[in-house]
Amino acid sequence: MIFAAGLGTRFKPWTDHHPKALAIVNGKSLLQRNIEYFLKYDINEIVINVHHFADQIIHAIEENNGWGATITISDERDELLETGGGLKKASSLLNSEDIFIINADILTDLDLNELYKQHQSTNALSTLAVSTRNSGRYFLFDEQLQLVGWENIKTGEQKWSRESLTYQQKAFSGLHLIKKDLLQKIHQSGKFSMVDVYLSLASTEIIKGFDHTGSKFIDVGKPESVEMANKMFS
Repeated sequence: MIFAAGLGTRFKPWTDHHPKALAIVNGKSLLQRNIEYFLKYDINEIVINVHHFADQIIHAIEENNGWGATITISDERDELLETGGGLKKASSLLNSEDIFIINADILTDLDLNELYKQHQSTNALSTLAVSTRNSGRYFLFDEQLQLVGWENIKTGEQKWSRESLTYQQKAFSGLHLIKKDLLQKIHQSGKFSMVDVYLSLASTEIIKGFDHTGSKFIDVGKPESVEMANKMFS
């Protein structure tokens, strides 16, 4: 699944007239790049949620025949549901036992096969791609990279799911792999974040981090990050 519904407020003025998912990096939209990223690993059935300038995204997909993937749209034009609500709404469209999820504005060369191997070996309900980098917010993990909490550096707010004598901060990379079972365990409703889902589940479920520090990675969240992305991704 690709989350492409957001308003992209940090990406103005582009997002005054376009969805951020169609912002261009070296001649290809972020959406096309992430579809091709999944196709590289033979993941060819993709659900995309839409809200902001949804028609433009749907047109681009139809015009390009999904860039070779089979695309299903999860339509949030009536109400933007954030990442957690968006996943819950799309639940009936997600049929695989394991589901990769990425934010449309993330570009990375992380090895999805390695992430999948760890996910399978730990029997995690979800495996979160994380790395050691500066961020305003962090997921907190114990020594086995099991999720124990969350922290906002700017406000000092902390939320804990498990007790842990020691913990490490890891920045979430907007890419995760979930078991289909997780969809039935989401008790929140309406508009909510996947952060809330993971923190509520981590007290009883195995939520693991996959540290991909050293991989190429960029959050193309602001216009100034496009130039850096142009240098990183040909």
